[in-house]
Amino acid sequence: MAYLLIKSLHIVFVIAWMATVFYLPRILVNIAEAGNEPAVKARLELMGRRLYKFGHSMFGVALVLGLILWFVFHISGGWLHAKLALVAVMLAYFIWSGRALKRSMAGGALPSSKALRIGNELPVLVLLAIVYLVVAKPF
Repeated sequence: MAYLLIKSLHIVFVIAWMATVFYLPRILVNIAEAGNEPAVKARLELMGRRLYKFGHSMFGVALVLGLILWFVFHISGGWLHAKLALVAVMLAYFIWSGRALKRSMAGGALPSSKALRIGNELPVLVLLAIVYLVVAKPF
């Protein structure tokens, strides 16, 4: 019973974090395309800052619940190591997005909106691999 509750909560918090991983880069695209509209840019940066903070909280809770599953319920296997490596890649991307937002807020330049749009699609591929590893446990 406790295992299923913790696993369910872990999944819910991972979903909340993934929403931020997908949406924050989209906000960056909109900032890059805001051009000479300071009010629009300021509003998007505020949204991005709040979303980034929310994402950190969701990741933290998901991490704690995942650690409980790993250590208390002895979840293991090669698939888990591969999943954790991909989660680290996703976390690095999330942190990069947050730093790009902070750079923009400080007056720095963002990559082109086209580059940001392409980068916005990459987490979907990583998520597909993570889900496959969790469901199939291929090794």
